[in-house]
Amino acid sequence: MTAITPTIPLDAPGKHHGFLRLPYSRNDSAWGSVMIPLTVIRGGDGPTALLTGGNHGDEYEGPLALQQLAWELEPAQVMGRVIILPAMNAPAVAAGTRVSPIDGVNMNRAFPGRPDGSVTQKIADYLATVLVPAADLVLDYHSGGKTLDFLPYAAAHYLDDADQQAACVAAMRAFGAPWSMMMREIDAVGMFDTTVEQQGKVFVTTELGGGGTATAATVSIALRGARNVLRHAGILSGPVEGVDDSRMLDMPDDACFHFAPQGGLLHPLVDLGQDVAEGQPLACIWPVDRTGIAPVTVCANRPGLLAARHFPGLVQTGDCLAVVAVPAP
Repeated sequence: MTAITPTIPLDAPGKHHGFLRLPYSRNDSAWGSVMIPLTVIRGGDGPTALLTGGNHGDEYEGPLALQQLAWELEPAQVMGRVIILPAMNAPAVAAGTRVSPIDGVNMNRAFPGRPDGSVTQKIADYLATVLVPAADLVLDYHSGGKTLDFLPYAAAHYLDDADQQAACVAAMRAFGAPWSMMMREIDAVGMFDTTVEQQGKVFVTTELGGGGTATAATVSIALRGARNVLRHAGILSGPVEGVDDSRMLDMPDDACFHFAPQGGLLHPLVDLGQDVAEGQPLACIWPVDRTGIAPVTVCANRPGLLAARHFPGLVQTGDCLAVVAVPAP
């Protein structure tokens, strides 16, 4: 039984702003709460879209675009229902951290959650058992946060159900990001993505830039993408925009990922969007504490183009340095 209570109705016609309230007893507030911002907009009959940002608290395109959408969108424009959570991991968003400062849990590895678990696990459980089952379509925003930088792309996953995968790909293409990715996860266990897809829903995710900030361009992509997906679903009227300009990419196997064999100073040799050949050096890692030692060079496992890279100038052993994706024909 979930401890979370919405402060606004989830089904009532009109536009409602409020919170998901989670009781949280702590040193400075014995009967305190975690308050997760929530907007629900319901117009005429139609499907339900769940739009989420702030799964990780240092990724800003989603929260910014969804705040604007929650402010601007009116019930008269909506055929169906739009549920907007711009900061689903509200404690992490407030702290500007990837994981929650309350329990140290990465929300996107905590699904399907636990109703009797930690704060992050309880939020994940509410999403998995209440909001996702109510939705026909889920759009969950991500970007690189403080440690990665990405080409701005929308993504879908390879699924066992061919019809479900086709529906996800169609929604991904409708998003209209500059790039569209058939994405492979390093570890999909515990992800929001996996929980949504296992429930048979249409799911779209994104990676829109990074470095722990947002740009005018990436927020614009995020906002236009949300409107496009809602138009694609028939919730908003009007044509989708930018679909023909999106370039298709693929992550066909684990060879796309490149990891640091040791820590040190990261010397990038290839920039985002550049073509690379198999065996081409992607980056060097120089020692921090001495001179006169040759760097370690990390070379491309496969040909393609650089779709993601490590962002900070220092790297630790095991960090993901680069992702090489393959342009689709």
